[in-house]
Amino acid sequence: MYIPKHFKIDDEEVIFDFIEKYGFATLFSQHKGEPYATHLPLMLNKSENALYGHFARPNEQWKDAENQQVLAVFQGPHCYISPSWYETMKAVPTWNYVSIHVYGKLEVIEDKKEIFDSLNDLVNKYESPDSPYNLNEVEPRFIEGLSRGIVAFKINITKIEAKAKLSQNHSVERQERVIKQLENTSHQDNIQVATLMKKNLQ
Repeated sequence: MYIPKHFKIDDEEVIFDFIEKYGFATLFSQHKGEPYATHLPLMLNKSENALYGHFARPNEQWKDAENQQVLAVFQGPHCYISPSWYETMKAVPTWNYVSIHVYGKLEVIEDKKEIFDSLNDLVNKYESPDSPYNLNEVEPRFIEGLSRGIVAFKINITKIEAKAKLSQNHSVERQERVIKQLENTSHQDNIQVATLMKKNLQ
């Protein structure tokens, strides 16, 4: 990923927090000699420096992704930035966004307990605290049947590239004008980008 130095995120904790917050990723690999992508949730395991996830078994990406160097892209909020907000005509439109690229070797998981644990972690992350749903209380034979329909995997992380393009290449005054414009909309991505820009100015 092309990352000018003023857009680069170096703080590991910031990167990991972002991955955990925007966990629905796009996973790229080579499949039958061509680029191939699947959209799926991935779970970060910090202690193992790894990502966990699963394919639907009919999705043949898993058949040749094992042992490949794959790429998982985590895309955060993004929005259009109008040059009119700078109050000058000596500017051009652009786009603000945050994106994390995670590279690693994909390993298929076959251990039943490890598969269940990865699925349980995913459920626990996204179910609300007051949800009555608990994977441990689901009929084991039902879980086993459904598990045959997936291929679980682990990505052992080898490299991370992280970019936050938040108008850092403009003056503080211009950044504040952009923030004001973004906050005056109801679009959630605009508001989230404004929040990130404000945090970046602190």
